[in-house]
Amino acid sequence: MPRKKSSSTGRPPSQRMLRVGEQIRHVIAELLARGDVHDEVVAGHVITITQVRMSTDLRLATAYVMPLGGKDADKVLTALERNRRFIRGQIAQQLDLQFSPDIRFKEDSTFEAAMRIDMLLASPKVRQDTEKK
Repeated sequence: MPRKKSSSTGRPPSQRMLRVGEQIRHVIAELLARGDVHDEVVAGHVITITQVRMSTDLRLATAYVMPLGGKDADKVLTALERNRRFIRGQIAQQLDLQFSPDIRFKEDSTFEAAMRIDMLLASPKVRQDTEKK
């Protein structure tokens, strides 16, 4: 599996960036699973934190979020943004980092892209091309 490039430098993320991102993902996922984020929208959805990408200086964390079934993604992102100070505080308490990173939430679109690719591969025209060999 090829390594993803860091968006700011064009280089692959360092082991530290990957490790810190994974630790933050776990903290956020635990907060959501336990119901520690007191928000009606968040409580009403099953939310998956698919990935957290860190900036090279570890001061910015971008959390990729997907509500179950992809429903109400905009509402969920807005609710998470409303509660990001609380989430950031919880990350600071639970992880031993020099700085508590600022957090951004974005919708994870990898599931949509994978579904589009699956649909293309299953289309009759593509199937016809692959069966000719």
